[in-house]
Amino acid sequence: MRVADSHDDVVLTTCPRDCYDTCGMLVHRRQGVVTAVRGNPAHAVSRGTLCGKCSTGYNREWRDPALRLSQPLRRVGDKGAGRFEPITWDTAFAEIAGRLQQIIAARGAHAILNAHYTGTISLLAGIAPMRFFHRLGATEVTPDTICNMAGHVALRYLYGSSVDGFDPRTAEAAACIMVWGANPHASAPHAHEHWLPEARGKIVVVDPIRTPTAAQADIHLQPFPGSDAALAFTLLHVIRREGLVDAAFIAAHVQGWDELQPSLDACDPAWGAAVTGVPAALIEEVAVLYARGPSLLWLGQGLQRQATGGNVMRACGLLPAVTGNLCKPGAGFLYLNASLKQRCMDEEYLAATHLAPRGGLPSVSHMDFAAALEDPARSQALFVWNMNPLASCPQQARLRRALQREDLLTIALDLFATDTTALADYVLPAASFLEFDDLIASYFQLTLSAQVKAMEPMGNALPNQEIFRRLGQAMKYSEPELQESDASILATLMERSGLGLSFASLARRGSIWVPERPAVQFADGVFATPSGRIEIACARAAEDGHPRLPQPWSDPRPAAGHLRLLSPAHAWLMNTSFGNVEKIEKRIGEATIALHPADAAARQLAAGDSALVHNDSGRLGLKVVISDKVPRGVALAHKGRWLGTDAAGANVNVLNPGEKSDMGESTAVHSVEVLVSAR
Repeated sequence: MRVADSHDDVVLTTCPRDCYDTCGMLVHRRQGVVTAVRGNPAHAVSRGTLCGKCSTGYNREWRDPALRLSQPLRRVGDKGAGRFEPITWDTAFAEIAGRLQQIIAARGAHAILNAHYTGTISLLAGIAPMRFFHRLGATEVTPDTICNMAGHVALRYLYGSSVDGFDPRTAEAAACIMVWGANPHASAPHAHEHWLPEARGKIVVVDPIRTPTAAQADIHLQPFPGSDAALAFTLLHVIRREGLVDAAFIAAHVQGWDELQPSLDACDPAWGAAVTGVPAALIEEVAVLYARGPSLLWLGQGLQRQATGGNVMRACGLLPAVTGNLCKPGAGFLYLNASLKQRCMDEEYLAATHLAPRGGLPSVSHMDFAAALEDPARSQALFVWNMNPLASCPQQARLRRALQREDLLTIALDLFATDTTALADYVLPAASFLEFDDLIASYFQLTLSAQVKAMEPMGNALPNQEIFRRLGQAMKYSEPELQESDASILATLMERSGLGLSFASLARRGSIWVPERPAVQFADGVFATPSGRIEIACARAAEDGHPRLPQPWSDPRPAAGHLRLLSPAHAWLMNTSFGNVEKIEKRIGEATIALHPADAAARQLAAGDSALVHNDSGRLGLKVVISDKVPRGVALAHKGRWLGTDAAGANVNVLNPGEKSDMGESTAVHSVEVLVSAR
């Protein structure tokens, strides 16, 4: 929507960053030129302000033609030397298509890898390019294995769905909101600022780190990393002991409770306190508070990024089922509200899944990404879009070497020159969210929003979907899905939604609630499992090689002299999306490692010292911060920095060996152990 006043033309649009908030924005223009990007005062989430990182980036680097990629580039010289020459789009498409056709003829399309994730979560730019890759038949580097796949697998075993969570609007009916393993201060700043403080119920945060969200909560439980399942079982022990199990709900909707009960017998508060480090009295208090409800349980993505992360999610997911905190206002759990069906969007049409080879696309985990790129039999070409894998993936040193293969054709799409584009053969300039129309479905709030074009693309930049549309034409693909324009896709999505809105009418409103009134999770009491019930005892899990039941496991404490390394999001970074914003770089300063005072003293380290952090995967120099917000035995170093900001050309992922979690071939990054010493 464009609103004119005496000073500015104002475009109403939406932030498409990988964030729970999905803020409404006002883009101010003067004589057609964008002058400022601000929060929309009328938007229920942003309320007139943007988080510091988005406000900083969108009003500087995102609109700086000197920093943005503006024309296709072709490598000259050795890979990694950073030497490129400008070429036309026609030349780029013709040369890339020719190389791809040669690879397909010689090795097959499976030797072409497709790596992408959430550089934008808008629907066309984030999903429509899959039309090309489904037709191509390329191997997909499974996106969620870098982030949250273990949780998806675990919750599907238990509930049949991991992407249909509680409606945050129902918080007004909740007596308790438990945030377990999420850090809204960094990853959902407006939820931290507004949603949680305004809730009428008690706020419980479960996090090994005393984050700002944990500090403002009514109760903070601080378990040692890897002990979350044990904590969940101890809570269940107390709930059963206090007679707060909802027997009627279990009889109607749950299978396997009787089978699980013997596992609770030994999990009393004294045991739980010894295993987790959480005082028994706090465990008992929270168990009663949550069970009496109605209660909401927010399960964070960071929670399952550990060696037994799938089991952790199954264990924590028991709490709503056993207490009956489901199927009513103010109750439920949320991992992600990521089902496009929730928002009446047709994802299969958008992605054109029917174009894929029979049996679907071949795939590889991000944990095996470096190995796949090392092997010419598995990889002859690589597409990278919506991500910067050299900075964000595990096995960083190994991945860099693999990307330097001279015989690996690498095509990277981005707004900026990144660590990854420096190793590409072709760099294709992508348009930013300010430069094309799109749709956005929040993965927290149940909203559907318009992303509205506010300026022309920088130079010759094109939206992701247009780049792949034109590449499909260069490949001589004739399928109509690969020719369909953005306007046609948007019109079809809105028509199929049944919402009675066109894209233009949605753009005038900015964001809408879908459904209009607050929704109750699993209101019909039916679950998308084979039995239609919540499956505590799960035959599918057993068939896949997992325990039939969740287990009260706790990881062993770190080996002698080692620390467990946590590398969550930084409040001023978002994955790597803002790693090149100069003002943010200056604000966050040197890369740091936070240690408990006792751990620092044991290593004869003082605040400000330079520490060597290392393991078998790599080594990194980090500045020491001493903090009692970090438990003893734990080290904290945030992710998201670009490699060029460190003299060694590395970030915290150089320490990540790429070990897999127990489910989904997903990341176990929060189980990494390191040695820390003076440099």
